[in-house]
Amino acid sequence: MGATVAALTADDVEPARRRQLLGRLVGQAKARGLADLFKPKSAVRWMVDTVAEVAPHVPVRDLATLRRHFPGLEGEALAERLVRNAARTTGGIGAAGGGVAAVEWTVAPTLLSAPVLLAVETVAVVAVELKLIGELHEVYGIPLPTAGTPRAVALLQSWAGQRGINPMMPGVGVSAVLGTAARKELRDTLLKRFGRNLTTLGPFLTGAAVASYLNRRATRTMADQLRGDLRGRTSALPGTPPALPGAR
Repeated sequence: MGATVAALTADDVEPARRRQLLGRLVGQAKARGLADLFKPKSAVRWMVDTVAEVAPHVPVRDLATLRRHFPGLEGEALAERLVRNAARTTGGIGAAGGGVAAVEWTVAPTLLSAPVLLAVETVAVVAVELKLIGELHEVYGIPLPTAGTPRAVALLQSWAGQRGINPMMPGVGVSAVLGTAARKELRDTLLKRFGRNLTTLGPFLTGAAVASYLNRRATRTMADQLRGDLRGRTSALPGTPPALPGAR
């Protein structure tokens, strides 16, 4: 499942390939016996556990790699390109999920998998945003831990709170995410996303269009808030707009 989610986070996935990967992820979720996903609490609990499981597999590029992939871009221009690409990717996932749901509306027996599709789409979108969070930290000169578990915990905390990570904060283990207030924050944020993704179940292709738009908007909103926080933790980057009079 981690490998499938990692593949979905790539910038250049073709729509047909994205639908294939999303379908594979639905199959992998079903293989785990997710009979209780009609129950919202069960669905959210599954999403929390699955996001925590896939977070270490999210492929975050370091600054040197980002510069190779986006030659000529630095600072704010590079950050903006990353946000644009991530928003397009989450929009594409919403469109792919909506397209699958459109088929399920026309074939009644398969509608039973709709809750699984919604949960899987939410996990995939979160994975893209975790990758974006890690790479924005690189751009703003506040790289996250390189080790799998500490980095995954930092990504999850940053996504749940939509804020940057304090590099001076002592490391914590995955158990902290699963057993403390950090887990509640993650769960609450996931619940909001899951509710928004109910639009994917709109009849025919209207669900695909709405889900794509809402995913793009949510990714952009999250990124803008995170970038504002990161700017406050580091010196100005090339391309940073001047502060407005009276701005803090």
